[in-house]
Amino acid sequence: MEAKAVAKYVRMSPIKLKPVTDLVRGKDLNEALNILKFTPGKGAEIVEKVVKSAAANADVKEMNTDNLYVAEVYANQGPTMKRWRAGSQGRASIILKRSSHVGVTLKERN
Repeated sequence: MEAKAVAKYVRMSPIKLKPVTDLVRGKDLNEALNILKFTPGKGAEIVEKVVKSAAANADVKEMNTDNLYVAEVYANQGPTMKRWRAGSQGRASIILKRSSHVGVTLKERN
């Protein structure tokens, strides 16, 4: 059995989220939550929220929360908003505001 949670259209670049996801991949649920709690940065807060949501989904499915571990965690590229900034001599430079889709899958250890 597995429990999943996904946060879509998170306004943070996946480049900033992927190092945080690598910290918790394969860890037990409680250990992963402790790592995310003490990791600085907004990316850790976002991933922690998704992990807690997956844990709540596992609780609803009546899975044993003591045996849960983070089987999969990813931060994929979402849509990019394109904005323009005025430049000198009538030019314009593009600003790319990237977004992400963050997902977590929890499974039970045997």
